[in-house]
Amino acid sequence: MTRPRLPAYGLFAGLLAAAGLPVYLHAPKFYADNYGLSLAALGSTLFVLRLLDVVQDPLLGRLAERLRHHRAGAVGLAVAVMAAGMVGLLAVAPPIAPLLWLALTLTAVFSGYSFLTICFYAQGVATAQELGPHGHLRLARWRETGALLGVCAAALAVPLAGYAAAFALLALAATLAMRVEWDTSRLPVSGGLRPILADRPARRLLLIAFLNAAPVAVSSILFLFFVESRLQAPGLEGPLLLLFFLSAAAAAPLWSWLAERHGAKRVLLAAMVLAVLSFGGALALGPGDALPFALVCLASGAATGADLTLLPALFARRMARVSPAAAEGFGLWTFMSKLTLAFAAVAVLPPLEAAGFRPGAGNPPEALALLGLLYAGLPCLLKLAAIALLAATNPDED
Repeated sequence: MTRPRLPAYGLFAGLLAAAGLPVYLHAPKFYADNYGLSLAALGSTLFVLRLLDVVQDPLLGRLAERLRHHRAGAVGLAVAVMAAGMVGLLAVAPPIAPLLWLALTLTAVFSGYSFLTICFYAQGVATAQELGPHGHLRLARWRETGALLGVCAAALAVPLAGYAAAFALLALAATLAMRVEWDTSRLPVSGGLRPILADRPARRLLLIAFLNAAPVAVSSILFLFFVESRLQAPGLEGPLLLLFFLSAAAAAPLWSWLAERHGAKRVLLAAMVLAVLSFGGALALGPGDALPFALVCLASGAATGADLTLLPALFARRMARVSPAAAEGFGLWTFMSKLTLAFAAVAVLPPLEAAGFRPGAGNPPEALALLGLLYAGLPCLLKLAAIALLAATNPDED
């Protein structure tokens, strides 16, 4: 048995992260600006596609388990589907109605992304067992730092057609790097969904995952609109977004180091409180406040590094106890993260359009006020709910 190559996990995590951000950050504005799609139509489409995941993601978890002995081949096929969907989404002029093309290409990206995430995190549960007492945190440090660096690259995705080509090359490199890591001999046989759903800490961690990821989903969808229209700072979207994710990537190893010494739950709660205190500052910002917003991005990005590193590590550690095969557990985990995106799309875009908001300048004051409340206020409320639930949860309960 070869020792796990942790840099390969970081590279593959970067690929998955680079697949997620452009969809919710760049695609809605790109299709609104270039093809005239309304915010209501975009929000409804994203919501309907997320309903597909209500059925799809748990089934993909079962499929990943069924294909355990052909994991490398299945992963290669899923990477190809995801990369083709990304190229079609961002680099190909719609050959059919733009809204239908958006739906078809997003389906390919989402389906490939979901299957790969399930396989990747399930393999990580077995790999972490070989890395010693803090194996889940060590793996998470590499995995989530790689993911955040992938997000940083995606934040600079201009022009989007060039990004799509670079993404296809990254997909090839990451697949080759991970090809020897899909060792299913490390994976025990799955016990199905029952032991996961019957376990109270696992159920609570899944709910915390939803509440904790929803703020990121809401702010990702509205980020470009907030900077362009609320701050009136067009052109600064890329640098500010890069600052946020570079801060998260730099802080992620520190949070993991602190968690090894003081406990993952305690450190995660402290980071979540920091996120509320820092991100809440965006509520008071308006035209010309780019510099204060940069400070918000710096602090809230650092807090997000803990969210993305420690919460998956807590869930993986729980799966090692109640469902060591983990594929179906991470099928549920992926489903919960996708559900946050469905919630975000339907909760923020249609109300904004109803209030009279349109991308660009010249929006009425009430629309800009609602944009600020949805961008900063709603995420803080959701984060407070996640804090309360995590405080009442013992992830290591017998």
